[in-house]
Amino acid sequence: MIRVLLADDQSLVRAGFRALLDAQADIEVAGEAADGDEAAAKARELHPDVVLMDIRMPHLDGLAATRLITADPGLGAVKVVMLTTFELDEYVFEAIRSGASGFLVKDTEPEELLRAVRAVVAGDALLSPGVTRRLIEEFAARSKPPARAGGLDELTEREREVMALVGIGLSNEEIARRLVVSPLTAKTHVSRTMVKLGARDRAQLVVLAYESGLVRPGWLG
Repeated sequence: MIRVLLADDQSLVRAGFRALLDAQADIEVAGEAADGDEAAAKARELHPDVVLMDIRMPHLDGLAATRLITADPGLGAVKVVMLTTFELDEYVFEAIRSGASGFLVKDTEPEELLRAVRAVVAGDALLSPGVTRRLIEEFAARSKPPARAGGLDELTEREREVMALVGIGLSNEEIARRLVVSPLTAKTHVSRTMVKLGARDRAQLVVLAYESGLVRPGWLG
């Protein structure tokens, strides 16, 4: 059973999400929060699998709450998906750098929301369905310049190659086709790379790919 914490200051939004999620056989809503402080406290109390976190909330916003959750060693297994009204909200980029597993626009289709919850639990990044590459391009353009070109010495040449392909937005299936390997092999390389670099998930691997200088803006081949 996938346990979800809903964090949104609008009770009507929370009610809508709860009705959709609780209707699924494999998902349950573990709790609700109306602001960032409550979201962080409920995450520590309930240890949900996924937090659906609104970016704009009173008192403590979703971005600050995400930092609290992802910085807590006891909440390493908790995935945060940001909810925003705008497809390319300026805060999304900082949210992903802060450890969020991705984001969804609030008016996404119900099927996409359900797919998103299941995807992040499986370890996949969620960078807004349908606009992944455009988002990564925008993220890269706003990114800080690479702090260092190295820092990836522990990776094999193939793992560096795979990390670069993740960084330009390719799925495991696309990576497999590009490298002429099986999807399972591609997934294994991605998983090993995340373990070696201590990345929480695929979204953080994208950030590391840019911040290490392995990938640069415009490399969407």
